[in-house]
Amino acid sequence: MAINVGEKAPDFKLLDASLKEKKLSDYKGQTVVLAFFPGAFTSVCTQEMCSFRDSLATFNNLKAKVIGVSTDTPFAQSEFAKANKLNFELLSDITTKVSKDYGVLYDSFLNIPGFHASKRAVFIIDKDGVVRYKWVTENAGNLPNFDEIKKEVEKLK
Repeated sequence: MAINVGEKAPDFKLLDASLKEKKLSDYKGQTVVLAFFPGAFTSVCTQEMCSFRDSLATFNNLKAKVIGVSTDTPFAQSEFAKANKLNFELLSDITTKVSKDYGVLYDSFLNIPGFHASKRAVFIIDKDGVVRYKWVTENAGNLPNFDEIKKEVEKLK
């Protein structure tokens, strides 16, 4: 099931890198940039998450919360965050439920049977929990347009 612009974003419960449970509803009243990525420690994912890190001051000034989501374990995400000095939350969708709910799960990633990963995707969710922007790519080598994301978040100030 794919989630589209104008629809209510599905709530979820996921563990962060510190094994604390986080819910989307915890951020009600804030703009959320929900960035799904295929895998920690891969080159394009590292580039993407570091780009969000480097733009975090802009997102903070716009009162937007950046959250990364992948199917990696919380332990891998903890090390990924430390290695790249990521100063925003990474959430672990190890059951793949949230990626499925948002319609961003590869059936088989890199043609490896049984290896399910999140597609690279960005959802901007407004203060009321409604999706206001959606970008999804089938090609894991593509990066989102960070300037476009910032402009869309700015519209929600």
